[in-house]
Amino acid sequence: QVQLVESGGGLVQAGGSLRLSCAASGRTFSSYAMGWFRQAPGKEREFVAYISASGGSTLYTDSVKGRFTISRDNAKNTVHLQMNSLKPEDTAVYYCAAGRIARATMINQYTYWGQGTQVTVSS
Repeated sequence: QVQLVESGGGLVQAGGSLRLSCAASGRTFSSYAMGWFRQAPGKEREFVAYISASGGSTLYTDSVKGRFTISRDNAKNTVHLQMNSLKPEDTAVYYCAAGRIARATMINQYTYWGQGTQVTVSS
């Protein structure tokens, strides 16, 4: 079993930056693809970014391309989401997820989830 804990959320003004982190437990972290999702109040959880187990492939939803960067350090069992040029519409709870499916962009393709971290972008 993989346990995930997100951190790094907070309150930031539009145009600012935040770096989210996801710490994973488990001996086989490097074999899991990882994703970031977000959920705003009253909305469905949506895909944000994906990174393959090796870190060699990434995917982003169109609304964050060029602004967000997903990365991982398998030696430290961590995944990060660097968020730049933040907009009010980025406000949501951000979740880290782990799974065994390549190029996964849907919630049902992931097995393990963190508790979420709040990101609030003010205007």
